[in-house]
Amino acid sequence: MASLSDADLQIHPPMPLRRDWRIGIVGSGFIVNDCHLVAYRKAGFNPVAIASRTRDRAGEVAARHAIPKVHDSVTALLHDESIEVLDVAVPPQAQLGVIEAACRVRHLRGILAQKPLGVNLDQARQIVCLCEDAGITLAVNQNMRFDQSVRAGKALLDHGRIGEPVLATIDMRGIPHWMPWQRDLGWVTLRIMSIHHLDCFRLWFGDPERIFCSVRSDPRTPFPHEDGIATYILEYTSGLRCVGLDDTWTGPAREGCPGDIRIEWRIEGLDGLAMGEIGWCRDPYTTPSRIRYASQGDTEFHTPTWTESWFPDAFVGPMADLLVGLETDAPPAINGRDNLRTMALVEAAYRSVKERRSVELNEFPLEP
Repeated sequence: MASLSDADLQIHPPMPLRRDWRIGIVGSGFIVNDCHLVAYRKAGFNPVAIASRTRDRAGEVAARHAIPKVHDSVTALLHDESIEVLDVAVPPQAQLGVIEAACRVRHLRGILAQKPLGVNLDQARQIVCLCEDAGITLAVNQNMRFDQSVRAGKALLDHGRIGEPVLATIDMRGIPHWMPWQRDLGWVTLRIMSIHHLDCFRLWFGDPERIFCSVRSDPRTPFPHEDGIATYILEYTSGLRCVGLDDTWTGPAREGCPGDIRIEWRIEGLDGLAMGEIGWCRDPYTTPSRIRYASQGDTEFHTPTWTESWFPDAFVGPMADLLVGLETDAPPAINGRDNLRTMALVEAAYRSVKERRSVELNEFPLEP
């Protein structure tokens, strides 16, 4: 069977007709400085203002990325009526306050919020309702959905190259850089890394019926936490099973042992097989992801390639998705209400750990 074209694989997200939407940035950390703004400049988007906890740091980021306006405070930025779209890249415990304040000003059309959407499902519900009541379109930066191999996997499913899915896995052997703010929250993996993988399973296959999750602490992480190494199984009514292993230890790779660092995914169907490798965990982190796939009748695997990478290129996708939604008056694919289902799946994983049982997704209502 012939290989799918780049257009059919849809590794590039749909782009807005208008690239000059005026974007205000809240935050100046790595994810803004090395991912959001790098990607936005490549795409021709228009960040016009920035604010952060400290004006000096915001000024440094503005200078690097040619952002014309630096505000003394987040409050000042929110009251800048030239801004149409707000990019909120702050720790989850700060999100609710920023978005609540943003919803009180009446000139904003859209908000892109980082994942996780708040510190738990309850806060996520509040944020979604605040934006809906204010008439602001909310999108959530589930950026792994826009990794090129992940999008290609979705396209293969949509084109029937894999057939009915039977088993899917995501196997992460990586050492994330935990943020200082996580020390105060007591959790690390499920809401920060696993949330990417759970959301990808949802992208590929929709919502599961239930989840079983088991965790242990990560020996390398010095502060108390409940979810270091995480394993989970998603059960679907069709019989499909999705299995995730998020190994943040990977052996003593930073303590003098050779490492085996990788993130791999695999989808097996009745008619085909697809396997991907995420480039983010490679050195450099801008390494492109890869995919191999084959269907019944193929004599070898198809191996399309591209030059883009998850970090930073996939960060075009969430903002583009929001802007397309604003132009078409249609909910973005990563709209806030959809993201409540990802947050609910994460909450179900925590409950499964606590109660040592499979937890059904319908145990978590999406309304407050």
